[in-house]
Amino acid sequence: MAVTNIPGPKTKAMIDRDREVISPSYPRGYPFAMDHGKGTEVWDVDGNRYLDFMGGIAVVATGHSHPQVVKAIQEQAEKFIHISSDFYHENWVRLGEKLSEIAPFKEGALSFMTNSGTEAVEAAIKLARYHTKRSNFIGFTGAFHGRTMGAVTFTASKAKYHSGFYPLMNGVTHAPFPNPYRPILERRKGEDYGEAVVRYIEEEIIAQILPAKEVAGVLVETIQGEGGYIVPPDGFYPALRKFCDKHGIMLILDEVQSGMGRTGKWWAIEHFGVEPDIITSAKGIASGMPLGACIARKSVMDWEIGSHGNTYGGNPISCAASLATIDLIEKQYLQNAKEVGEYAMDALVEIQSRHPSMGDVRGKGLMIGVEFVKDRESKEPAKALTERVVDLAFERGLLMLSCGQSVIRIAPPLSINKTEVDEGLRMFEEALTQAEKELM
Repeated sequence: MAVTNIPGPKTKAMIDRDREVISPSYPRGYPFAMDHGKGTEVWDVDGNRYLDFMGGIAVVATGHSHPQVVKAIQEQAEKFIHISSDFYHENWVRLGEKLSEIAPFKEGALSFMTNSGTEAVEAAIKLARYHTKRSNFIGFTGAFHGRTMGAVTFTASKAKYHSGFYPLMNGVTHAPFPNPYRPILERRKGEDYGEAVVRYIEEEIIAQILPAKEVAGVLVETIQGEGGYIVPPDGFYPALRKFCDKHGIMLILDEVQSGMGRTGKWWAIEHFGVEPDIITSAKGIASGMPLGACIARKSVMDWEIGSHGNTYGGNPISCAASLATIDLIEKQYLQNAKEVGEYAMDALVEIQSRHPSMGDVRGKGLMIGVEFVKDRESKEPAKALTERVVDLAFERGLLMLSCGQSVIRIAPPLSINKTEVDEGLRMFEEALTQAEKELM
């Protein structure tokens, strides 16, 4: 049943006030003005209840306002809120120890704490240059790494992220990301599409454009987020690791969206059996408190004192929230993301059998993408249909977000249960059915 009074009067009034004082650069999907939330449920300022299938863009890993996270925040706030990165405190050290424990490489890890994912990426870029004494990088089309100047140079999911900001950081060459649903390169016999992309990098970029000895790192989202929730073929990362080892290049994985249990493992790269040199994290790391981390092998994070720093790195409240978040993920939600993610994927495949506009259902754990097409043979993106489904779902009480050209991402809190999945997917299919009637 649709929510009939949206946007309500309080929401409309807030939107009018927002328009007068907040930067117009922020993209707003639909008129939702949040009042409070609990777990997977959220309520707007007019009292309407929704299910959250986007989790603050995969941020609220433990659900909205989990009591254990709230308690950790309150207890730390009563002790002290800030001391600066010039000094030491217990939560910062404990978090570093925990990140070293769960880092996706055998070697011990060092962490540089940041305030966001894009800042973690900036740290990784600087570290790779410092460690290798090289200045160039390879990125991928469809990528999203953030909007600060270095990170946005790698970002290649929408041209508007670059428009008006040239010249960007120099030294970044993009290769095609291996999208199994939309391949653009030819494969050789016995070669999967991920291996074909790495061969393209070797034969076309390294051999003809960019000398390997000039390349500091390859920066890649383990599973693309903004670009369309794209899971690469199994052969991609083993081939990419081999390529990096051959040329002394740092393999830098952006797991800002795919990490911290989102895929049913601590890190998405664990599905591929490969160890990176540097990994970036944020979003789900602290259940919504601003925190990110650039995590690297000890042998790689070798920069000297003063080479990089920030004022708020290792913020005590954010670190406290992160420690509580990691504890909850470890004890409950890592397994839940795997099990409920598989349940949701199976349910979506079943819905797909009734809706020809659903061209592809893909993902791992609770990082799931549904790609919509005008027809399955041509795979022409159904952009208008995708956005209409998002809007109609909102009208029914379900919060969702699109990504890529015509993909809806499903990234709820890792605490979501099967009953909530069933309720949300009923609203999703109702919205899809109406959108198909209107537009197909």
